[in-house]
Order: sequence, then structure tokens, then C-alpha cells
Amino acid sequence: MTTLKQFEEALREQGMHMALAILERLRQQDKEKRTIAPARRVSGRKMTPELAHKILELHATTDMTQQEIAFQLGVNQGRVNEVVKRRRWLQDDPEAPEAIARDKALARMERAKTERPITARVRPAARADTGQSRKSKRNPDQLSLEDLIGASTKP
Repeated sequence: MTTLKQFEEALREQGMHMALAILERLRQQDKEKRTIAPARRVSGRKMTPELAHKILELHATTDMTQQEIAFQLGVNQGRVNEVVKRRRWLQDDPEAPEAIARDKALARMERAKTERPITARVRPAARADTGQSRKSKRNPDQLSLEDLIGASTKP
């Protein structure tokens, strides 16, 4: 299969400058039409009974997939699946398990914003004065490479 670059080189070799000009104009038009699409969502939309009813309505009246519904409404596909399959989020009860889980997740997100970032833990160097070797720490029921090498070198 020929690439666009190879096609352009062939046009140059043949001296087809008009075709090259058309190709360049098409590139410019394509570049002007392109946009950087915004992220689907920065933080999830709060799931409400109204939103759940809208999900059910779209699911029943259109041929949209769960992913398409999620993209249109700004939620993730898992939430759409919970509403469609399990009929969750349909009541406005703040004590419902879904509402409690949502509120806990929002609280975790807020705490994560205010807390300082977690740094990677550095494993302390092994102490030489413990007298324990790496070999003694391994499970004796498992074979190691040392066991296999040692077995092949023994007479």
C-alpha cells in the first residue's frame, strides 16, 4: 500500500504541480477543520435520579450503546450499566448505598487535593550485621536458579 508521502513524491517526480497544489489545499482544509476535543469529563457528573431517568429514556428510545449514552451525558459507561441493568440511582434517598459510595468518593477526592503528594518509599539497604543471607529468606519448597546451576555442576 502506498503512503501519502510516497504518493506526493511520485507527483513531484512526474512534475504534476497542479495535483500537488490541490493536495496542499486539501491538507490546509483538513487542518482548519480539526479541533482539539475537550476531555470527556474532568470530574464525574453527580449521579442523580433525574440523570438516571434520562439514561433510561435514551436507552429505551434510541439505539445508542451504553458507551454513547455515557459520552453524551458526561458519565462513565459503568454508571450507565448500573442504571440500565440494576435500576440503581432511581430514588433520591441520601441513605441509599449508591449515594453513600458517591459521597465517600467525593470526600476522598477532596482530601487528595489538600494532602501532600505521596512519595515513593525507598527500601532501606540490607544490613550486613544481621547475619541472614538472601538464600535463607526464600521459601525452601521453591527451586531457584542457584539450585539448578548447582545441580548441573555436581558430578
